[in-house]
Amino acid sequence: MDEDQKNHLKAYGIAYWTISKQVEVDWLLNYRGGSFLIKYNKTVEDECKIRGVSYEVLADGKVVNLLNEISDPSVNMEMVKLEKTPKIAVYSPKSKLPWDDAVTLVLTYAEIPYDVIYDDDILQDKLNKYDWLHLHHEDFTGQYGRFWSTFRYANWYQEDVKNQESMAKRLGYKKVSEMKLAVAKHIKEYCAGGGFLFAMCSGTDSFDIALAAEGVDICAAMFDGDAADPDAQSKLDYNKALAFQNFKLDNNPMNYEFSDIDVTQNRPLNESNDYFTLFDFSAKWDLVPTMLTQNHDKVIKGFMGQTTAFRKNLVKTSVTVLGENKGAAEVRYLHGEIGKGQFTFYGGHDPEDYQHAVGDPPTDLNLHPNSPGYRLILNNVLFPAAKKKPQKT
Repeated sequence: MDEDQKNHLKAYGIAYWTISKQVEVDWLLNYRGGSFLIKYNKTVEDECKIRGVSYEVLADGKVVNLLNEISDPSVNMEMVKLEKTPKIAVYSPKSKLPWDDAVTLVLTYAEIPYDVIYDDDILQDKLNKYDWLHLHHEDFTGQYGRFWSTFRYANWYQEDVKNQESMAKRLGYKKVSEMKLAVAKHIKEYCAGGGFLFAMCSGTDSFDIALAAEGVDICAAMFDGDAADPDAQSKLDYNKALAFQNFKLDNNPMNYEFSDIDVTQNRPLNESNDYFTLFDFSAKWDLVPTMLTQNHDKVIKGFMGQTTAFRKNLVKTSVTVLGENKGAAEVRYLHGEIGKGQFTFYGGHDPEDYQHAVGDPPTDLNLHPNSPGYRLILNNVLFPAAKKKPQKT
């Protein structure tokens, strides 16, 4: 999984497929970009050839030497067994909206199966069938993504509002914001019970804002028919949020922003100088963050989204920062725990489309088979497959 790999993204699909066939896969953390070790199997070799994935066949003696190298206490490497294929759910409306989801794009490209579920499924407790849940370009605050000022006359926007309001009424909620809060709380409970949550773009901050604003009306009249609570800011409970604290709501409904968590509107970066750096962790002591940062590059080009990156001083101290742009004081990639479960928040919309706009065509991953930004997504997909070891830190 270093620079010699012709298709990093499909290599994750090979690992997932191999585990599904009850063939053991070892993830060699920090060895040649986080390579996978599989006992020789002709069927797996043929599948690598079919999918265009680079591989090497090693003699038993070389494997022994390799494992001895990895087990050396002085070397920052570790081996993790991948034992099961996590059952994956993607939170997405059934109706077509004018944007794509980087996670569904890369899951499809890597040939990793997933189900699409939405509010009614989650509120009917169907989430418990899954090990892994993804949130992307979502708005859990009930403000329809803050698209009102620009797209309120667009057919897709009006259809989305109609569908959301109809579902809320059918499920017994007076407002969409109340339904979305109930969904967010169900997801939080799922995560605390041992589930794994991976969120990108506005699926990150809108989720935490909705949780912190439980019982508080933060929606302006154009979103729910009545005015927002003028004292909403003082009533936020940051203890209910997963990753962020002390943030300030954006009270102007005309703005394409929920709060000051996101740095999009004020960041001093552009496409030419927008990068973030992955942190190095001890593979033997900090296993989880090491798994989540496996890559052939440590400096990753940035990309924008409705939520591009997170203001560093608003991230809770209990959360582990995995990647940041230190000069801009912004965090791109973070991980945390809640109860028995864990979550990862990844800022931005599409790692290979710097400023993906509403209505733009989907990224063709055939043109980006070695994308380090997309690799971070797939690290999270395989993470729940790993045999868990007791944390030492």
